[in-house]
Parts: sequence; C-alpha cells; structure tokens
Amino acid sequence: MTKEVKDCFLSALKDEERGKKHRGLLVIKPDSKVAEEYIKKAKLNLELCDFYKQKGFDYKIPEEWFYTLYYCALAILSKFGIESRSQKCTAYFLKYAKNNNLIEYDSEFIDRIIVYRTKEETSDVDEREKARYSSLIQSEEIEARYKVMNNICKEAISQAEEIIFSDKEFKIPKELFNVC
Repeated sequence: MTKEVKDCFLSALKDEERGKKHRGLLVIKPDSKVAEEYIKKAKLNLELCDFYKQKGFDYKIPEEWFYTLYYCALAILSKFGIESRSQKCTAYFLKYAKNNNLIEYDSEFIDRIIVYRTKEETSDVDEREKARYSSLIQSEEIEARYKVMNNICKEAISQAEEIIFSDKEFKIPKELFNVC
C-alpha cells in the first residue's frame, strides 16, 4: 500500500508542476475547520436520503450514501493536511493510515469507497452507478438496504468525528515524504 500512496503524492506533484489540476494527493496545511465542514456535508447527505425516500426518488439514495462515506474520508484527510482529487488515492491513503495504526476507522467504510477495476469486485461506487444509470426511479433493493446503509453511514460519521475532533496531531509519515 505504501507504493500506491507514494504514487498518488508523486502524481499530484507532477500535475501541479505542469500547471494542471492534480489527480492524486497533495500536501496542504492541516485544517480542522475544513474537516468539520466535510462532516456537516456528510450529515446533510443523510438528510437528503430521507428526503429522497419520502419523495420516491430511490435512485438518488445510493449516491448520497456513497458521498456520505466519501466526505467522511475527505474530513480525515483534511485533518492530516492532504487534499485529494482521486477516490482511489483517498481510499489508498485511508487504508495505509489504518494499516499503520495512524487512525481507528473501520475497514468497511474504506472498502465501500474503493473503485475496483475487475467485474468480480464491487463497492458502493458500483451501487451508486447502477442506481444512477438504470431506468428505475424506485427500487425494492434500495428500500431493503435503506436502514442498514443509513446506520453504516452514521457509524462512519461517528468514527470520522472521533478522529477529526481528537486532540491528536496527525502527520503524514516520513516514509511518504520522499516524494512530498
């Protein structure tokens, strides 16, 4: 996982040097305020789920679940001082941080935002796309998953809040700095 994370930082640096918008991870100043705003946004997404459910717009709900989890991830990266413009790199860094005991965050939340290339592996990214691009407006499958997914999102928010409201200082490990 270290190599993938280093590649994400290196890619962003190269893009920035070329005057392009980066598609990786960029070191910035840690910002607890930005982290808190991402958590607020994640909570608003859950409110949208209730609104969409009440109005019968089921196809919009998986997208909101995904982005709720993704905003939690971005909140954690903000606490470290990392800007991400890549879902893949965001997940790579969170996996790295979890595997190296830098954060206590459930692997399930990270796995749900991973973009898999093979058809056999799926995540909430695929569920979001399936709901978004199908012709269905309402779905029994989404209805059946509603309570479970809302609870997963609430737990992700709770764990992300524990990290971002912690007094602990989060630093990007030096082994990643040879590219930063």
